Amino acid sequence: MRIGLLGTGNMADALATHWVRAGHEVLVGGRDAGKARRLATRLGPGVGHGSLRAAAGFGDVVLAALPYGAGEGVVADLGTPLAGSVLLDCANPVGPGFRLLTDGGPSAARRLADAAPGARVVKAFNLCHEDVWRMTPPVFDGQPLAVPVCGDDAEALALVGELVRDTGCVPLAGGGLDRAGLLEATAALFIGLWVGEAADVRAMAPPLAYAAGPRRD
Repeated sequence: MRIGLLGTGNMADALATHWVRAGHEVLVGGRDAGKARRLATRLGPGVGHGSLRAAAGFGDVVLAALPYGAGEGVVADLGTPLAGSVLLDCANPVGPGFRLLTDGGPSAARRLADAAPGARVVKAFNLCHEDVWRMTPPVFDGQPLAVPVCGDDAEALALVGELVRDTGCVPLAGGGLDRAGLLEATAALFIGLWVGEAADVRAMAPPLAYAAGPRRD
C-alpha cells in the first residue's frame, strides 16, 4: 500500500514506523522540508519526503496527522490530489479543561470530509497517546488493543483495518462517519479522566458478558 503523511509530528512518526516495518511505501509531506526529510530518514531507507501536495497525491491512504483546526485548511488547499484517496483522520478536538472544541457542531472528521469532498474520510487512532502507538505491539494483560474505526466507504474501512492490524491492534467497527464525533467525545472524556483524575478508564465498563445487564442462571 502507498501511504502519504500530512504532517511530521509524533503521530505521523509513531504510526508510520509500523507501516514501514510492514512493507508499505511511505512518503512524508510537510510544510517544513527539513522536518519532512528528518522524519523520512528516521523511518528508514526508501521512505520519501516532499511537500504536503506530494504526499496527498502519493497515497492510496493519506494520514492527516495534523492538529485540530489546521487540517481543514490544509486539505481544502490541496484539493484535487486527495480525490478518491482514503483520508485517515486521527485528530482530537480537545482544548483547555479537556473541553470538546467542536461544541455540538460537526465532528473534526466531518469537517475534514467537508473540506475534501472527493476524499473518503475514516476516523481512527484518536483514543491513545502517541507512545501507545509506538509499542510493538500494544498488548495489555495479554489482549491486543482494539481500535474503533468509523467511516462510510467499505473499501476505505478495509484498507484502514489493514493498517490497524499492522500496528498489532485489532480493528473494531465503530459505525459510519456520523459516529466519529462519539469517538472524539470519548477521547475528551478519557483524557480528562487520565490526566485530570489519574483514573483508569477501564474500570468504567463491566466485562462484555455483563454489558446487557446481570447474567441470570
